[in-house]
Amino acid sequence: MTLPAQRHSTGTGPGPGPGPGGELAEPGFWQLPPEHRLAAFARLRALGAPVFVPEGAGRGHWALVRHSQVQEASRLPKVFASAPGVTTPEPARWVRALFGDSMVNLDGPDHAQLRKIVQRAFTPRLLAAAEEDVHAVAARIVDDVLEERPDEFVSAVASRLPLEVICNMMGIPERYRAEIADRVNHASEHIGVERGLAARLRMPGRGLRALARMQRMVAGIGRERRKNPTDDLISALVRANVDGQALGARQLGAFFSLLMVAGVETTRNAITHGLTLLTDHPAQRDLLLSDFEAYADGAVDEMIRHSTPIIQFRRTVVAEHTMDGHLFRPGDKVVLYYASANRDEAVFTDPDAFDITRSPNPHLGFGGGGPHFCLGAHLARVEMRALFRELLTRPVGLSAVGLPDLAGSNFDNRVRSLRFAFERP
Repeated sequence: MTLPAQRHSTGTGPGPGPGPGGELAEPGFWQLPPEHRLAAFARLRALGAPVFVPEGAGRGHWALVRHSQVQEASRLPKVFASAPGVTTPEPARWVRALFGDSMVNLDGPDHAQLRKIVQRAFTPRLLAAAEEDVHAVAARIVDDVLEERPDEFVSAVASRLPLEVICNMMGIPERYRAEIADRVNHASEHIGVERGLAARLRMPGRGLRALARMQRMVAGIGRERRKNPTDDLISALVRANVDGQALGARQLGAFFSLLMVAGVETTRNAITHGLTLLTDHPAQRDLLLSDFEAYADGAVDEMIRHSTPIIQFRRTVVAEHTMDGHLFRPGDKVVLYYASANRDEAVFTDPDAFDITRSPNPHLGFGGGGPHFCLGAHLARVEMRALFRELLTRPVGLSAVGLPDLAGSNFDNRVRSLRFAFERP
């Protein structure tokens, strides 16, 4: 489960006073143009050792900004734990008790058991049906765009694809879908974004109410599917048998929230940034169109690397560990900055360039490996590939107009809106 970020974190590890990483804790930093933020990350990478980011009242975190640092922490869950939470601030105990723990906030046997249940439910038959559905949904969306000629890309295209695909895969009845889309927007609109006093007073209550309604909805569907199973993911999840266990109502609700808030948001943002990148780099777009099947996979991965939909995740140190000359102690908080790791010049040649032929491309857009590697990575790639095939190979081309309206979040590279136009009448 993801909660709206505030200016101060719950990290308590000891650290030095204000230093070169202090700007990462300032809301204004995340409102800067992307090139300014990327330049700041480049300066931090050049320092070598992790940098302490003070967050007020003696709190703060150690910033992991290098590719090797993020990867190392991701693959050592017995040192860098996801519990009690990977977001800023960490979820309160009462919230976890009410909603249940999301998979991203679990470690060890609890995480392994839940992940095993979910993986068991993703049968080859269900995955094959989902991939077939992706192509049908992508074609239908582009058909609608060509007929209706909208001019805003996020709502007309980028949001629709992952939402419809996940709802179809889960088996969510059509009558619930408009409400779910609305709840997803309410639950995620302020994550990592600095808010005025009035908005802070309304949040996180508004986001939590949205999540609660979504979870009640899916819990009701889950109860029905236990009695009358169908050929969908909810039925598989509530009837899966892994060591005698299936998903309970709270676990199902937490997993659904994760799918909707994380799976829908991240994919829609990657798609939107992808259109912007292809518009801004016409030579790369022409290369992709010259042989779509040959270049599509590389283009999708480069879109994800370049845009990095999830900017950062948090970890709590639970055992002493030395990294790049720094000794981490239990209780320290660290933040894995994927947005910085994906521009690490030690790994990527000319990292700020958009190059669909980049190979290898070991980006960390789906995490740094280890037990929390994104379960939806394959589906997200399939969705992006299918949609861009439809968008780019139809007789009427599309291109972004102007700059995307970014949310200025410190958590995800969220796009509120993007104008687009048809290249040919």
